[in-house]
Amino acid sequence: MSHSNIIDGKAVAAAVLDEVRAETAALKAKGITPGLAVVLVGEDPASKVYVGAKDRTCQELGLHSKKITLPAETTQDELIAVVKELNADPSIHGILVQSPPPKHIDEEAVIRAIDPRKDVDGFHPENVAKLVLEDPSGFVPCTPAGCMRLLAAAGVETNGAEAVVIGRSMIVGKPMAMLLVAKNSNATVTIAHSRSKDLPAICRRADIVVAAVGRPDMVKADWIKPGAVVIDVGINRVDDPSKKSGYRLTGDVDYADVAEKCSAITPVPGGVGPMTIAMLMKNTLQAARQLTA
Repeated sequence: MSHSNIIDGKAVAAAVLDEVRAETAALKAKGITPGLAVVLVGEDPASKVYVGAKDRTCQELGLHSKKITLPAETTQDELIAVVKELNADPSIHGILVQSPPPKHIDEEAVIRAIDPRKDVDGFHPENVAKLVLEDPSGFVPCTPAGCMRLLAAAGVETNGAEAVVIGRSMIVGKPMAMLLVAKNSNATVTIAHSRSKDLPAICRRADIVVAAVGRPDMVKADWIKPGAVVIDVGINRVDDPSKKSGYRLTGDVDYADVAEKCSAITPVPGGVGPMTIAMLMKNTLQAARQLTA
C-alpha cells in the first residue's frame, strides 16, 4: 500500500479501555461503581447503534450503565425532566443525550440542563470554558480527546508544530484547536472551514492536518505536505452497490491518495471512531472520581 504509518485506533482505544477497566476495579474496591446514563430520543438507526455500543462497553468494563429510550414525540420539557432526574441520581456520574435529537428539541437547552459535573460529552458552557482555561477538572469532548491520544500514541511531536484543523464545530473543530494550542501541546493552530480562501494552500503548510468537515474524500494528496500527519475524523456513508449494505464508510480524506504522501494517517473505519467511546468511558471514570472525592 504505502510507506505511511497507519495509526491503529482500535489498538489505542483498547489500551485506553484497559486503563479504564483497571481504574474502575480500583474504584469499585472502595465501594464506588462509575455510572453512565445514555438518553436516546427517537428511532435514529445510527444513534441506536452508538447507544448499543456505549451500553455494551460499559458492561464489559464493569461500569453501571443506564439506557433510557424515549419516543420521538417526547417534548423538550419531558426530556429536560429526565435529565434533571439523572442530575439528582447519585448512582449516575455521567449523562449523555445522544445527538442529534428530533428537530423540535433545542439541543443547546438540553446540554445546559445537564449538571456540568456529569457532562461527560464536554459540551456544557462550563466545560467549554474549562477547556479554554486549561482547567483539568473539566471534561474534554470525546472525539478531540481521542485525536490527541492518537497523536501521542503515534509519537507525533506537537511542540512548535503547525496544525490545521478543518472544521469549526463545537463537537470537534473548536475543542481540537484548543487542545492543540494548549500549554502541554504548543502547536501553532489554524482553524479552516468552508469559507476559508484557498484551503489546499492552508493545509499544505501543516505538519498536522485534522479533517472534521463531513465531506467524503475532500482532502487530496496535493493538499498535504510530504511527511505530514493526517487525522481523519470524518465518517461518511457513500453509496457502493458492490457492498452488501449498499454503502461504504469513508472519511473526509481521500485515503488511498493521501496515504502515499503523509508520514502517518488514521484509517476510516478503525481510526478515530473507536477512540470516541473509549474517551467517553475515561470521562465517566473522571466524573465518578470527582463527584465522590
